Amino acid sequence: MSSIWDPAFRLVLASGSSTRRRLLAAAGLPFETRAPNVDERAIESILAPSADVALTLARAKALAVSAETPDSLVLGADQVLALGGSIIHKSHTRDEALQTLTSLSGNTHRLTSAFALARGGRVIAFGADTAELTLRAMDESQLRLYLDAAGDGVLGSVGVYQWEGFGMHLFEKVAGDHTTILGLPMLKLLAALRELGALKL
Repeated sequence: MSSIWDPAFRLVLASGSSTRRRLLAAAGLPFETRAPNVDERAIESILAPSADVALTLARAKALAVSAETPDSLVLGADQVLALGGSIIHKSHTRDEALQTLTSLSGNTHRLTSAFALARGGRVIAFGADTAELTLRAMDESQLRLYLDAAGDGVLGSVGVYQWEGFGMHLFEKVAGDHTTILGLPMLKLLAALRELGALKL
């Protein structure tokens, strides 16, 4: 176990995201994973498209897993892509992906990533951060070329891009923390873990 981590805390990531696992591992944090049973769309339907959506979903995930492992420190996380007043979800098909990219092309959207830490069935820390990303204005032939070159793996990303990889071809301007764009605001999370005494460094 990492010497920077207090072994009195057992960290459980309430997420199946491989990107979030990589971020935690890169920071040297020991953790386990457990997928939360949360109906995200039902929660979303009663909220406005703002930072509150990502934070509310992160809290719900953390609490769902905390109920199963009450002695653990459970980390829930979520990311919301908002364009104007609308939330954009993951695409399931190439046609949906093309529609999403067409709406994002030439526009600036906001990615809000949030986390919540729960222990004993209650949230004890939380935070959120937002990045703004502007896609280049591209026509349909360019967007189809991108989708062909990127492959179906990008369908797993909410904006049909993986910013850290091939998706960088799409952007004109990016403002915000790299880890926030990836889906977990690590600087704010690490600060919260230090405040709780779980992280010694």
